[in-house]
Amino acid sequence: MSIEPTQRPDARRFLLSSHGWPYLLVPFIPLAVALDVAHVSPVLIFFTAALGVIPTAALMGRATEELAARSGPGIGGLLNVTFGNAPELIIALFALGSGLHEVVKASLIGSVIGNVLLVMGASMFVGGLGRERQYFNRVSAVTQSSTLLLAVAAMAMPAIFELVEGKGLPSPGSERVSYGSTVEHLSLAVAVVLILSYVAGLIFSLRTHRDLFNPPSEEDEHGEPWSVRRSVALLALAGVAVAVMSEILVGSISEAASSIGLTEFFVGAIVVAIVGNAAEHWVAVLVARKNKMDLAVNISIGSSAQIALFVAPVLVLCSFFIGPGPMPLVFNGFELGGIFLAVLIATHVTDEGESTWFEGVQLLAVYAVLALAFAFA
Repeated sequence: MSIEPTQRPDARRFLLSSHGWPYLLVPFIPLAVALDVAHVSPVLIFFTAALGVIPTAALMGRATEELAARSGPGIGGLLNVTFGNAPELIIALFALGSGLHEVVKASLIGSVIGNVLLVMGASMFVGGLGRERQYFNRVSAVTQSSTLLLAVAAMAMPAIFELVEGKGLPSPGSERVSYGSTVEHLSLAVAVVLILSYVAGLIFSLRTHRDLFNPPSEEDEHGEPWSVRRSVALLALAGVAVAVMSEILVGSISEAASSIGLTEFFVGAIVVAIVGNAAEHWVAVLVARKNKMDLAVNISIGSSAQIALFVAPVLVLCSFFIGPGPMPLVFNGFELGGIFLAVLIATHVTDEGESTWFEGVQLLAVYAVLALAFAFA
């Protein structure tokens, strides 16, 4: 009983800290469920569920980090890369089941663009304030940027094939477009190649060149470490909560987008892409402010590479078993233009191994322009 008075201030201090703020949004989880059961305004349900995703994703990320810390560098690294984008994957799986193929593809492109331009731009801007320049591991950053560029090139080939040989690219306002079996099988083959590349990347980063991608960790800022049992239990709880919020979020996308005058394309590329990993995005900005740009760049570009090499091909494979039909990797013109511009810019920005606040402003400006173009599409 004598410990309780000290636990309450500690809990309050954690909730108000830079790592604890996502858990202040926990009340939105039962609120979203209640609003969905009551069948109120789809717009209200959508934004409530979107806010409810944030604390569940944060808990999943924290549980994964704690479990990884107890599992050794090899298995720990595998856990981090596997669960790193789990919220986006779960949301996309529910969208696949609802036949919202174009929303899924928009969220994939939006995640890559958001990580490369929004997250890295905000990190460079906030971290560079008051500093002449910041430095990060150039070799690691260039390696990940090159990997991302090659993955995006592979993802674009089914769209190029359909543009030349088929009916052309989908429009931004489409919900699901049926293509022939040829481009579906091509997308399946590309997905297999990307997953094999992902496995090779795991071997490269976790075994043969582990020191390059996993520098010695600094002090733990989370406080008391969790046990394996607690980490597994909370990871399972977070997974269930993310699934519930994802189902509600996806179920309200179509009506909510129509009610507020936005296309499903914009909602998928901007809104869904941001809320799925908002907690991790905040961590990147936070560590950049603490002059840990290696970690900030690794979070932004590394997460984008995971989307392209793992999440996208897994969704293509799953689409053959989930939903109304296969989802080929045929992106619309805005998505292709946006992702190639973003990745080329990321490759150029990370080439020198240093950054300034002005480079951050430029990245944020490009993201704003792309978001505006998506809104008008």
